[in-house]
Amino acid sequence: MGSVTATVAPPTDSNVILWFRTFWAISGSGFRRYATYRQAALAGAVTNSVFGFLHCYVLLAAAGTAGSVGGYDRAQLATFVWVGQGLLAVILLWGWTDLADRIRTGDVAGDLLRPVHPVTSYLATDLGRAGYAVLARFLPPLLVGPLFFDVYLPTRWSTLPLFGVSVVTALVLCFGCRYLVNATAYWLQDVRGPMILWTLGSGVLAGLYFPLRFLPEPLQLSLWLGTPFPSLLQTPLDVLVERDPPVTQLGLVALQLCWAVLILAACRLVQRRAERRLVVQGG
Repeated sequence: MGSVTATVAPPTDSNVILWFRTFWAISGSGFRRYATYRQAALAGAVTNSVFGFLHCYVLLAAAGTAGSVGGYDRAQLATFVWVGQGLLAVILLWGWTDLADRIRTGDVAGDLLRPVHPVTSYLATDLGRAGYAVLARFLPPLLVGPLFFDVYLPTRWSTLPLFGVSVVTALVLCFGCRYLVNATAYWLQDVRGPMILWTLGSGVLAGLYFPLRFLPEPLQLSLWLGTPFPSLLQTPLDVLVERDPPVTQLGLVALQLCWAVLILAACRLVQRRAERRLVVQGG
């Protein structure tokens, strides 16, 4: 048989515009999809607020009479807790098994027939979900916390824009990590084991339960440089409470961006390898 060589046309302005319009449309559908679960969003916001009280009192107790611990004062700790409770639903550390479920049932074959790459499609949907989570899950803890605790307000003009960049980067990075965990279903079929490991590891190593600055400095450095976990939650929160000088803040966000690029590249590589061996159940 003769070989067929595919010719890829160079990108044009119209192709770029079409790509962005498609990406925006998929994100919009993701927003509308998750906006239908209003009662679940309300229950989740209440749960995050309740745990916010428990978490905040524990960390304030750790600060003790000295009024600070790990370089955070009491107001910074309160902000760390309440903003963290809101960000938990935005970056969605846990609970996402959409890809694994479709692999298990064989429905992922339909994803491979679409003109949009699966990684791009799922990322667009996740960004739409996060947009709704900002309104339904991020704002309630942000409003409840200052009613009962003294919180820290940023004093530098650059903090809020940098915090926004850090949150978006953390969202993309967390999506990539979740995608890789789900993609193990191409080989394992059952992802409960990897999902349990991810749930246990991400909560501790991302700074959800306690700030990673409580750990010894060598261990902090190893976690930040050797794993993407601190970039998921710890970095955005440290940027917001101005734990570090501006130069260090920029460095942490730059490290976030590097991890996001590496993880997304890994997602596309794993997806390409998986497609070579994919066997759809039932045929």
